[in-house]
Amino acid sequence: MNTLKFGLLGAILFASPTLFASESLTAQLETPIPGIQLYSLRNEIKHNTDQAFEHIHQWGITHVEGGRDLNGLTIDEYRDYLDKHSLKLVSVDTSYTEIRDNPIAAVYKARFFGSKFATFYWIPHGEEGEFTIDEAKAAVEVLNSAGKLLKKHGITLQYHLHGYEFSPYNNGTVFDYMVQNTHFAQFQMDVFWIAHANVDPLALLKKYPGRFSSFHLKDRVANTPKLANGLADPELNVVLGQGDIAIEDIVKEAKKQGVNDFFLEDESSRSMTQLPQSLQYYLSL
Repeated sequence: MNTLKFGLLGAILFASPTLFASESLTAQLETPIPGIQLYSLRNEIKHNTDQAFEHIHQWGITHVEGGRDLNGLTIDEYRDYLDKHSLKLVSVDTSYTEIRDNPIAAVYKARFFGSKFATFYWIPHGEEGEFTIDEAKAAVEVLNSAGKLLKKHGITLQYHLHGYEFSPYNNGTVFDYMVQNTHFAQFQMDVFWIAHANVDPLALLKKYPGRFSSFHLKDRVANTPKLANGLADPELNVVLGQGDIAIEDIVKEAKKQGVNDFFLEDESSRSMTQLPQSLQYYLSL
Protein backbone atom coordinates (compact mmCIF):
# COMPACT_ATOMS: atom_id res chain seq x y z
CA MET A 1 0.00 0.00 0.00
CA ASN A 2 1.48 3.36 -0.97
CA THR A 3 2.09 6.15 1.52
CA LEU A 4 -0.72 8.34 0.21
CA LYS A 5 -3.31 5.61 0.54
CA PHE A 6 -2.08 4.67 4.01
CA GLY A 7 -2.28 8.29 5.14
CA LEU A 8 -5.80 8.63 3.81
CA LEU A 9 -6.82 5.36 5.43
CA GLY A 10 -5.45 6.51 8.78
CA ALA A 11 -7.37 9.77 8.58
CA ILE A 12 -10.60 7.96 7.69
CA LEU A 13 -10.13 5.32 10.37
CA PHE A 14 -9.81 7.78 13.22
CA ALA A 15 -11.96 10.64 11.95
CA SER A 16 -14.87 8.75 10.41
CA PRO A 17 -14.98 5.02 11.27
CA THR A 18 -18.43 4.61 9.70
CA LEU A 19 -17.17 5.82 6.34
CA PHE A 20 -14.21 3.45 6.67
CA ALA A 21 -16.69 0.58 6.87
CA SER A 22 -18.29 1.37 3.52
CA GLU A 23 -18.11 -1.43 0.99
CA SER A 24 -16.81 0.86 -1.75
CA LEU A 25 -13.76 1.87 0.29
CA THR A 26 -13.13 -1.64 1.54
CA ALA A 27 -13.15 -2.92 -2.03
CA GLN A 28 -10.37 -0.48 -2.90
CA LEU A 29 -8.01 -1.72 -0.19
CA GLU A 30 -5.11 -3.79 -1.44
CA THR A 31 -4.95 -5.79 1.82
CA PRO A 32 -8.12 -7.59 2.97
CA ILE A 33 -9.34 -6.46 6.37
CA PRO A 34 -8.58 -9.03 9.09
CA GLY A 35 -11.11 -10.39 11.54
CA ILE A 36 -11.13 -9.84 15.28
CA GLN A 37 -11.11 -12.21 18.25
CA LEU A 38 -14.05 -11.13 20.37
CA TYR A 39 -12.16 -11.78 23.59
CA SER A 40 -10.47 -8.45 22.85
CA LEU A 41 -13.78 -6.71 23.61
CA ARG A 42 -14.88 -9.01 26.44
CA ASN A 43 -15.43 -6.15 28.88
CA GLU A 44 -17.26 -4.00 26.34
CA ILE A 45 -19.44 -6.94 25.26
CA LYS A 46 -20.36 -7.64 28.88
CA HIS A 47 -21.31 -4.00 29.42
CA ASN A 48 -23.17 -3.39 26.14
CA THR A 49 -23.11 -6.09 23.46
CA ASP A 50 -24.88 -3.97 20.87
CA GLN A 51 -22.46 -1.07 21.25
CA ALA A 52 -19.40 -3.34 21.22
CA PHE A 53 -20.49 -4.96 17.96
CA GLU A 54 -21.17 -1.54 16.47
CA HIS A 55 -17.57 -0.53 17.24
CA ILE A 56 -16.34 -3.57 15.31
CA HIS A 57 -18.60 -2.74 12.39
CA GLN A 58 -17.41 0.87 12.34
CA TRP A 59 -13.80 -0.28 12.20
CA GLY A 60 -14.68 -1.94 8.90
CA ILE A 61 -14.27 -5.46 10.26
CA THR A 62 -16.72 -8.04 8.96
CA HIS A 63 -15.35 -11.32 10.36
CA VAL A 64 -15.15 -12.31 14.02
CA GLU A 65 -14.13 -15.26 16.10
CA GLY A 66 -15.25 -16.46 19.50
CA GLY A 67 -17.85 -15.24 21.94
CA ARG A 68 -17.84 -18.49 23.84
CA ASP A 69 -19.96 -17.38 26.79
CA LEU A 70 -22.37 -15.38 24.57
CA ASN A 71 -22.76 -12.91 27.47
CA GLY A 72 -25.83 -14.82 28.64
CA LEU A 73 -27.50 -14.62 25.25
CA THR A 74 -29.22 -17.50 23.51
CA ILE A 75 -27.56 -18.58 20.28
CA ASP A 76 -30.47 -17.04 18.34
CA GLU A 77 -30.03 -13.70 20.09
CA TYR A 78 -26.30 -13.85 19.52
CA ARG A 79 -26.73 -14.54 15.81
CA ASP A 80 -29.23 -11.67 15.60
CA TYR A 81 -26.60 -9.29 17.01
CA LEU A 82 -24.07 -10.53 14.47
CA ASP A 83 -26.51 -10.10 11.59
CA LYS A 84 -27.54 -6.64 12.80
CA HIS A 85 -23.94 -5.44 12.61
CA SER A 86 -23.04 -7.34 9.41
CA LEU A 87 -20.59 -9.64 11.22
CA LYS A 88 -19.85 -13.22 10.25
CA LEU A 89 -18.70 -15.68 12.89
CA VAL A 90 -15.90 -17.44 11.04
CA SER A 91 -14.85 -19.60 13.98
CA VAL A 92 -16.98 -20.85 16.87
CA ASP A 93 -15.48 -21.69 20.24
CA THR A 94 -15.46 -25.25 21.47
CA SER A 95 -13.53 -26.94 24.27
CA TYR A 96 -11.34 -29.98 24.79
CA THR A 97 -14.08 -31.58 26.86
CA GLU A 98 -16.72 -30.94 24.20
CA ILE A 99 -14.75 -32.34 21.29
CA ARG A 100 -13.67 -35.30 23.39
CA ASP A 101 -17.10 -36.20 24.76
CA ASN A 102 -19.62 -34.67 22.36
CA PRO A 103 -17.98 -33.48 19.13
CA ILE A 104 -21.24 -33.43 17.19
CA ALA A 105 -22.22 -30.45 19.38
CA ALA A 106 -19.34 -28.48 17.86
CA VAL A 107 -20.60 -29.47 14.41
CA TYR A 108 -24.13 -28.24 15.11
CA LYS A 109 -22.83 -25.01 16.62
CA ALA A 110 -20.58 -24.27 13.66
CA ARG A 111 -23.28 -25.11 11.15
CA PHE A 112 -25.79 -22.91 13.00
CA PHE A 113 -23.53 -19.88 12.64
CA GLY A 114 -22.21 -20.80 9.21
CA SER A 115 -18.66 -21.03 10.58
CA LYS A 116 -15.87 -22.91 8.86
CA PHE A 117 -13.76 -23.38 12.00
CA ALA A 118 -14.39 -24.76 15.46
CA THR A 119 -11.53 -23.80 17.76
CA PHE A 120 -10.48 -24.77 21.26
CA TYR A 121 -7.80 -23.02 23.27
CA TRP A 122 -6.61 -25.17 26.13
CA ILE A 123 -5.78 -28.78 26.92
CA PRO A 124 -6.06 -29.62 30.64
CA HIS A 125 -2.70 -30.65 32.05
CA GLY A 126 -0.66 -30.91 35.25
CA GLU A 127 -1.05 -28.46 38.08
CA GLU A 128 2.59 -27.35 37.84
CA GLY A 129 2.12 -26.29 34.23
CA GLU A 130 4.06 -29.08 32.53
CA PHE A 131 2.30 -30.55 29.51
CA THR A 132 3.47 -34.15 29.33
CA ILE A 133 3.87 -36.37 26.31
CA ASP A 134 1.17 -38.69 27.67
CA GLU A 135 -1.26 -35.76 27.83
CA ALA A 136 -0.24 -34.79 24.32
CA LYS A 137 -0.81 -38.32 23.01
CA ALA A 138 -4.29 -38.36 24.52
CA ALA A 139 -4.99 -34.98 22.94
CA VAL A 140 -3.81 -36.18 19.53
CA GLU A 141 -6.29 -39.06 19.70
CA VAL A 142 -9.06 -36.58 20.46
CA LEU A 143 -7.93 -34.21 17.69
CA ASN A 144 -7.92 -36.99 15.13
CA SER A 145 -11.22 -38.52 16.19
CA ALA A 146 -13.14 -35.26 16.52
CA GLY A 147 -11.32 -33.65 13.61
CA LYS A 148 -12.38 -36.47 11.30
CA LEU A 149 -16.02 -36.06 12.32
CA LEU A 150 -15.97 -32.28 11.90
CA LYS A 151 -14.21 -32.55 8.55
CA LYS A 152 -16.96 -34.90 7.35
CA HIS A 153 -19.42 -32.06 7.99
CA GLY A 154 -17.26 -29.39 6.33
CA ILE A 155 -15.81 -27.91 9.52
CA THR A 156 -12.10 -27.58 10.32
CA LEU A 157 -11.16 -28.30 13.91
CA GLN A 158 -8.40 -26.01 15.17
CA TYR A 159 -6.29 -26.16 18.29
CA HIS A 160 -4.95 -22.80 19.44
CA LEU A 161 -1.45 -23.04 20.92
CA HIS A 162 -0.59 -21.32 24.19
CA GLY A 163 3.12 -22.10 24.47
CA TYR A 164 3.13 -24.89 27.04
CA GLU A 165 3.26 -27.37 24.15
CA PHE A 166 6.96 -26.64 23.58
CA SER A 167 8.43 -28.66 26.42
CA PRO A 168 11.32 -30.90 25.30
CA TYR A 169 10.57 -34.36 23.92
CA ASN A 170 13.11 -36.66 22.25
CA ASN A 171 15.10 -34.46 19.88
CA GLY A 172 12.36 -31.86 19.60
CA THR A 173 9.28 -30.74 21.51
CA VAL A 174 5.93 -32.11 22.54
CA PHE A 175 4.41 -29.91 19.82
CA ASP A 176 6.56 -31.63 17.21
CA TYR A 177 4.95 -34.89 18.26
CA MET A 178 1.48 -33.34 18.09
CA VAL A 179 1.77 -31.81 14.66
CA GLN A 180 3.43 -34.87 13.18
CA ASN A 181 0.70 -37.19 14.47
CA THR A 182 -2.41 -35.06 14.03
CA HIS A 183 -3.96 -35.79 10.65
CA PHE A 184 -7.56 -34.53 10.78
CA ALA A 185 -7.22 -31.20 12.56
CA GLN A 186 -5.24 -28.01 12.13
CA PHE A 187 -3.50 -25.55 14.43
CA GLN A 188 -4.08 -21.89 15.08
CA MET A 189 -0.98 -19.81 15.69
CA ASP A 190 -1.21 -17.03 18.22
CA VAL A 191 2.08 -15.30 17.48
CA PHE A 192 2.21 -13.74 20.95
CA TRP A 193 2.03 -17.06 22.77
CA ILE A 194 4.55 -18.71 20.48
CA ALA A 195 7.05 -15.88 20.92
CA HIS A 196 6.36 -15.72 24.67
CA ALA A 197 7.37 -19.40 24.87
CA ASN A 198 10.74 -18.39 23.38
CA VAL A 199 9.94 -19.98 20.02
CA ASP A 200 10.32 -18.09 16.73
CA PRO A 201 6.83 -17.96 15.13
CA LEU A 202 8.27 -17.42 11.64
CA ALA A 203 10.65 -20.38 11.94
CA LEU A 204 7.82 -22.58 13.25
CA LEU A 205 5.58 -21.53 10.37
CA LYS A 206 8.27 -22.42 7.86
CA LYS A 207 8.99 -25.72 9.62
CA TYR A 208 5.36 -26.84 9.32
CA PRO A 209 3.90 -25.23 6.18
CA GLY A 210 0.22 -25.82 5.72
CA ARG A 211 -0.44 -26.84 9.33
CA PHE A 212 -1.54 -23.42 10.59
CA SER A 213 -4.96 -22.57 9.20
CA SER A 214 -5.43 -19.22 10.94
CA PHE A 215 -3.57 -16.69 13.07
CA HIS A 216 -4.05 -14.46 16.08
CA LEU A 217 -2.01 -11.31 15.53
CA LYS A 218 -0.75 -9.74 18.77
CA ASP A 219 2.49 -7.97 19.54
CA ARG A 220 4.52 -8.12 22.73
CA VAL A 221 6.47 -5.62 24.83
CA ALA A 222 10.11 -6.04 23.81
CA ASN A 223 12.72 -7.50 26.14
CA THR A 224 10.29 -8.92 28.69
CA PRO A 225 10.77 -12.40 30.21
CA LYS A 226 9.55 -15.36 28.20
CA LEU A 227 7.74 -18.31 29.76
CA ALA A 228 6.50 -21.51 28.13
CA ASN A 229 3.62 -22.09 30.52
CA GLY A 230 0.72 -20.40 28.75
CA LEU A 231 0.60 -17.53 31.25
CA ALA A 232 1.38 -13.85 30.68
CA ASP A 233 0.38 -10.42 31.88
CA PRO A 234 -2.25 -9.19 29.38
CA GLU A 235 -0.73 -5.71 29.63
CA LEU A 236 2.22 -7.04 27.61
CA ASN A 237 0.01 -6.72 24.52
CA VAL A 238 1.01 -3.71 22.42
CA VAL A 239 0.04 -2.25 19.06
CA LEU A 240 1.16 -4.40 16.13
CA GLY A 241 4.57 -3.31 14.91
CA GLN A 242 5.57 -1.77 18.25
CA GLY A 243 6.76 -4.94 19.98
CA ASP A 244 9.35 -7.66 19.47
CA ILE A 245 7.41 -9.94 17.12
CA ALA A 246 8.14 -9.88 13.38
CA ILE A 247 4.49 -9.39 12.41
CA GLU A 248 5.16 -8.31 8.83
CA ASP A 249 7.40 -11.28 8.02
CA ILE A 250 4.98 -13.74 9.64
CA VAL A 251 1.98 -12.39 7.73
CA LYS A 252 3.87 -12.47 4.44
CA GLU A 253 4.95 -16.08 4.96
CA ALA A 254 1.47 -17.15 6.06
CA LYS A 255 -0.09 -15.56 2.98
CA LYS A 256 2.55 -17.22 0.84
CA GLN A 257 1.37 -20.53 2.28
CA GLY A 258 -2.22 -19.69 1.38
CA VAL A 259 -3.55 -18.61 4.78
CA ASN A 260 -6.44 -16.16 4.53
CA ASP A 261 -7.74 -16.00 8.09
CA PHE A 262 -6.08 -13.51 10.42
CA PHE A 263 -7.65 -12.24 13.64
CA LEU A 264 -6.52 -9.20 15.56
CA GLU A 265 -6.48 -9.78 19.30
CA ASP A 266 -5.57 -7.51 22.17
CA GLU A 267 -6.04 -8.75 25.73
CA SER A 268 -4.86 -5.54 27.41
CA SER A 269 -6.94 -2.89 29.15
CA ARG A 270 -6.03 -0.59 26.22
CA SER A 271 -7.63 -2.78 23.54
CA MET A 272 -10.19 -0.22 22.36
CA THR A 273 -7.40 2.29 21.72
CA GLN A 274 -4.82 -0.15 20.41
CA LEU A 275 -6.98 -2.25 18.08
CA PRO A 276 -7.66 0.56 15.54
CA GLN A 277 -3.91 1.30 15.48
CA SER A 278 -3.10 -2.39 15.00
CA LEU A 279 -5.63 -2.52 12.17
CA GLN A 280 -3.99 0.48 10.54
CA TYR A 281 -0.58 -1.19 10.84
CA TYR A 282 -1.87 -4.44 9.32
CA LEU A 283 -3.38 -2.62 6.36
CA SER A 284 -0.04 -0.90 5.74
CA LEU A 285 1.74 -4.22 5.10
